[in-house]
Amino acid sequence: MNPTGGTETIVKEITIKAPAERVFQALADPDQRLKWWGGDYFKGTHMASDLRLGGKWMMRGTATGDKPFAVSGEYRVIERPNVLAFTWVASWPPGDAETLVRFDLEETAGVTRVRVTHSGLTAEGARAHRGWPDILALLQAYVERAA
Repeated sequence: MNPTGGTETIVKEITIKAPAERVFQALADPDQRLKWWGGDYFKGTHMASDLRLGGKWMMRGTATGDKPFAVSGEYRVIERPNVLAFTWVASWPPGDAETLVRFDLEETAGVTRVRVTHSGLTAEGARAHRGWPDILALLQAYVERAA
């Protein structure tokens, strides 16, 4: 599979008032990720993660209308606390086979700029994955509330 085989890329940024290590923990720790990821769109009920290069991760749960979902992938870059990148294979349409999600964290004076780049999407997949601003807002609320 080629995670950059598509033609579309989504890039979104947000600033979070917390150290990069704290943001990285919220992204990488399965228990924490289940607490904030999803919002009104879906609710994760299980997440497993083998946080190492080549390690697998997966999340299952229910989406709007109690529809089951699953998303999974493999860790490609782990540079704690600045970069976390993983492949993304979702069970919902449009069925992009494999894409790449990369979080870049840059901390200055205890404040972290978070940039998410989702690449390898088809045009239809890019339209389906436009929820990144909402996901980043949920991450921000979770991390800042705990900081």
